[in-house]
Amino acid sequence: MNKNMKYQDTAGMLENVRSICLAMPEAVEHIDGFGHNTFKINGKSFVISGENEKGFGLSFKSDRETQELLLQNERFFKTPYIGHHGWVSIQNPAGEDWDELTDLIQEAYLRAAPKRLVKQWLEVNKK
Repeated sequence: MNKNMKYQDTAGMLENVRSICLAMPEAVEHIDGFGHNTFKINGKSFVISGENEKGFGLSFKSDRETQELLLQNERFFKTPYIGHHGWVSIQNPAGEDWDELTDLIQEAYLRAAPKRLVKQWLEVNKK
C-alpha cells in the first residue's frame, strides 16, 4: 500500500466521521492540541479521531457496560488515557464497521449532549 493510498483512506474515514458527527444537532468540530479532530457538543467531547503510525484511529465516549461488551470484540480497545472514563477506540475501521460505528457515535453524542438536545434528537429519530 503506498503512502498516498493510505492518506486517501484516512481522509475518507475522517469524512465519514465528520458527516456522522456534524449531522447531530449543534455538534462542532475542533482540532485539539495534538492535531486530532475532536467533535463536541456543548463543550463536551464525544468523538476524537486522528492519524497515527497504524493509520486512522477513532475514539468515542461510551459507558462502562457498552465498553465491556465492545472490548470482547478484538476490533475495539480501551482508549489510552481516557479509557477509564468509558472511552473506546477502533483502528482503521473497515467498510462494514460503519453501520455499527454510526450507532455508537450517535450514542456517544447522546451521552454528552444536554437533555434538550437529546430529547430533540430522539423525537426526530424515534429510536
